[in-house]
Amino acid sequence: MARKPLVNPRKMASQERSRATVDALIEATARILVRDGFDKASTNRIAEEAGVSIGSLYQYYPSKEALVAAVIERHNQQTMRVVRGALAELATLPVEQAVRSLVAIAIEAHRIDPRLHRVIAEQIPRVGQLENVETFSRDNYALFRAYLEAHRDELRIVDAELAAFVCVTSIEALTHMAVLHRPDIASDDAVATLVDEATRLIVRYLRE
Repeated sequence: MARKPLVNPRKMASQERSRATVDALIEATARILVRDGFDKASTNRIAEEAGVSIGSLYQYYPSKEALVAAVIERHNQQTMRVVRGALAELATLPVEQAVRSLVAIAIEAHRIDPRLHRVIAEQIPRVGQLENVETFSRDNYALFRAYLEAHRDELRIVDAELAAFVCVTSIEALTHMAVLHRPDIASDDAVATLVDEATRLIVRYLRE
């Protein structure tokens, strides 16, 4: 059986110079992933792209997969900064407004470096920590389930956990495909129309 690649960094950067090296390596990895894809990335190419020695790379990261995990983690942090603050405000909103906000948040999250998001979602093998590459749905089922529980008397749902899964998964899939595979959905008007249509879909599911 093949050994799983090591995906944890060897050590954390503490000084300014070492943080600059780590940043350069992570940014170089992201550029190569977008430009050439996961399969063509290698530690030698990443080190060259970052302008550091291969020895310096291995000082911090034991493998290509560890660098990719760092790229994913940084991308997730950027995305979740957008998502978490907005989701905290959903609890007090009426159902249609809450769903509309959820769809808009998902679209905004997917529009953060969409080319990198596509590589992360579609090319990265599910190995070790790389299993956890979701940037919108991962932390949000519980939040939306709690919202549905609190608004149960306004809805037709029987199983809040299942309903949350259906809604969040549908929104994630719809916005992912729209942002990454529909270049015509780029203007503010097109995004507004997508939000309207997705909101109608989810609200009807919850109420009718």
